[in-house]
Amino acid sequence: MARKDITMTDAEILEFLGDGTHLQVATIGKDGWPHVAPMWFVVDAGKVVFRSFTKSQKIVNLARDDRITVLLEDGDQYSELRGVMIRGRGRLVTDRAYVLQIYGELAAKYPMLGDEPVQLGADALEAAFGRFAEKNTAVVVEPEKVISWDHRKIGGGY
Repeated sequence: MARKDITMTDAEILEFLGDGTHLQVATIGKDGWPHVAPMWFVVDAGKVVFRSFTKSQKIVNLARDDRITVLLEDGDQYSELRGVMIRGRGRLVTDRAYVLQIYGELAAKYPMLGDEPVQLGADALEAAFGRFAEKNTAVVVEPEKVISWDHRKIGGGY
């Protein structure tokens, strides 16, 4: 008997990514070994986006070799496991306005300025993150292959 299809639809993938919190980001180090780091992220125009200091290892790696794999997973029991793995290219964006926009989207999703996420107007966004914008790079994950699974579709079996 063939295994039941457990892949997510495009809509399910976007919803899963939108609700996710900790993205595992893998880049390739100068020595050829994977460099993996957890990152906060947002979905912008249907693509995974995160930011990091331009001098961070992941950005240095992507400047040298733009191949990237990101993974978001969820679930504790086998019957609950879900995940999306995106293999593609990391497009580096240093445009200050875009980096600041991503900071704003991150602040609306994560408690970056206190105990709760906050929506920031332009002035508050500039005051909170403007001094960091020039020192950061946004990474837009340009997908080449997307793999997904949702074990809830199995219905408790294998």
